[in-house]
Amino acid sequence: MEEMIIGHGTWYDKMAARVVERERKLNHSLELIRTEMGIGASGLPHIGNFADAARSFAVTLALRAQGFNSELIAFSDDKDGLRKIPAGFPDSMNKYIGYPVTEIPDPYKCHTSFGEHMSFLLLEALDKSGIEYKFFSAKKVYREGRFNEEIKRILLNAKKVGAIVKEEVGQERYTETLPYFPICRNCGRIYTTKAHDYKPKEERILYRCSGMEIKGKHLEGCGYEGEADYRIGEGKLSWKSEFAVRWKALKIKFEAYGKDIEDSVRINDRICREILEYEPPLHARYEMFLDKSGKKISKSAGNVLTPQVWFRYGSTQSLILLMLKRFTGTRELSVVDIPQYMNEFNDLEDIYFSREPVKNRKEHAKLTGLYKYCHWLTPPNEPDIHIPYNLLSYLVKIAPDDKKTEYVQKKLQQYGFLKEGVSAVSLETQISFADNWNKDFAVIKEVPFDASPNEILALQELIEILRSETQAETLQSEVFETARKHGIKPKNFFRLLYRILLGTGGGPRLGPYIMAMGKQNVIDALTRALREKH
Repeated sequence: MEEMIIGHGTWYDKMAARVVERERKLNHSLELIRTEMGIGASGLPHIGNFADAARSFAVTLALRAQGFNSELIAFSDDKDGLRKIPAGFPDSMNKYIGYPVTEIPDPYKCHTSFGEHMSFLLLEALDKSGIEYKFFSAKKVYREGRFNEEIKRILLNAKKVGAIVKEEVGQERYTETLPYFPICRNCGRIYTTKAHDYKPKEERILYRCSGMEIKGKHLEGCGYEGEADYRIGEGKLSWKSEFAVRWKALKIKFEAYGKDIEDSVRINDRICREILEYEPPLHARYEMFLDKSGKKISKSAGNVLTPQVWFRYGSTQSLILLMLKRFTGTRELSVVDIPQYMNEFNDLEDIYFSREPVKNRKEHAKLTGLYKYCHWLTPPNEPDIHIPYNLLSYLVKIAPDDKKTEYVQKKLQQYGFLKEGVSAVSLETQISFADNWNKDFAVIKEVPFDASPNEILALQELIEILRSETQAETLQSEVFETARKHGIKPKNFFRLLYRILLGTGGGPRLGPYIMAMGKQNVIDALTRALREKH
C-alpha cells in the first residue's frame, strides 16, 4: 500500500499523502485540494519566490498522481504598499513610498503599474518552467469582495486579533488599531493610515492618515480623516490576519513558508482556528537562500538572482532541480553555481536512464522520482546529450563566430560526446547558455576531486608555474614535467586536471585550453579546488 501511495519516493509524494490523511481526519471534502504560493509584487521576484511555486506545484502534482484533483493558487500581494525602493530602481520612486504597488507607474512603461510588472516577471518564469497555476490578484480579489465575509469577522473580533498578536510576538499595535489598512482617500497612501473604529451597520471603517514607521523611518501622514468601505477594496488587511482570510476564503490545504515569516504564519494559524473557525493548511517550513556573503537574498538588499538571469545560462530543469532537491537547510547561492546544477542534472538523468547505478533501492527511488519531478512527472523517453558545462564553454569560446554549432559538434564527436551523424536536439540551446556565460563571466567553475598527497603538491607547483609561463606549448610540457617530478603518471595528472577544470576525463590539449580560458581563471579555479581540500 505504501508503494502505491508514495510511488516516486520523494518528499513531495509523502507530503501529498500527509495532506490527504489530514483532510480525511478533518472530514473535509477531497473534491479539490488547493496548494498556495504568494507572489511579492513590491520588487524583482527572485529564485526564492520561484521556489515557493515549484515546491507547492510539486505537491499539487503528487496529489494528482495519487488520484486527487489539485491546483496551485498563485496569489499576488499587489495591494501591498511600497516600503522601500528596491536596489537598482530610480530615486524618483521615493515619492511613491507607502502607495499600493498597483497604484505606482511602471518605471519600465510596459505594464499598467509597477506591481503588475513585478508579478508578470514571476508568472513569466512559471510559464517558461511549465508550472501550472490559477492566478489571483489581491487588488482584484478585494475589489470584487471575495474576502468580505472573512474581513467582517476579523473586524468584529479585532480585540481578539490584537490579543493573539500580543501573546505571540509581544506587539501591542493591534490592541489599539484595527488589523486593516485603508487607502487614504486624500493622499493615496496605505501604510500611513490607522483604522480606529468599525461601524458594522454602515460597513465602514474610520481611519486617520497619521503616519507610520517604515524601515526605521517615519513616513508622514497627510492628516486626513475619513472612512473606507472594505467591501469594494478601499484598503487591505494586515499580514497579521490576511493569510488566515486567504486560507479560508480560497480553501487552501497546503502552503509552505520561509522562516522569515514564521511569526506571521503562527499568528494566522491561531486567527484561522480561533476566529474564522477554519483549520489552517498543512505547512512546511523552509530555510532561505543566501548569497555568498551569507546575506538573505531579497529584493531590498539588491542581491537578487532572478529566474530570468538563471535562464540566460541554464535550463529550466536545472533550476527546478535546485528548488526540489532539498527542502530544509539554508543554501548559499550565486549565478556562478549554475554550471554545477547543469552538470548535476545530467548526473541525475544518467541515474534515471540506468547509465549510472545506484545500489541502495530507496536512494534510487528518491533520485529517479526527483528526476521525474524536474520534468513535472512527464520525463522524456530518452536522455539528452550530456556535455560538461566547462568543456562546452571552452569550445564555444574558441569556435568561429559564424560556425559555432558546426565547430562544437565536430569537436564533441572527436571527444566522444556525440556520435557522428547524430544531432542533439538541445545542442543549440546549450551553446546559447555557454555563449552567454562567456560573454558575461570569465569564470571556470571547478569540480570537486579526490587526489593523493603527491597530486596535491603537484597541483600547487603547477599553479606557481602558471603564474610565469606564457606559451601554450610550454605549459603543455610543464604539466608532463610536474607530474614526473612528483612520481605521478602524466596521463593520471592530465586526467585529474581535466576533472577539476572541465568535469570530464579528457578533452582538448591543456596548454591551448589554459591560454584560451585565461591563465588567471585557471589559477583561480585550481586554487579554489585546493582550498576545499584543507
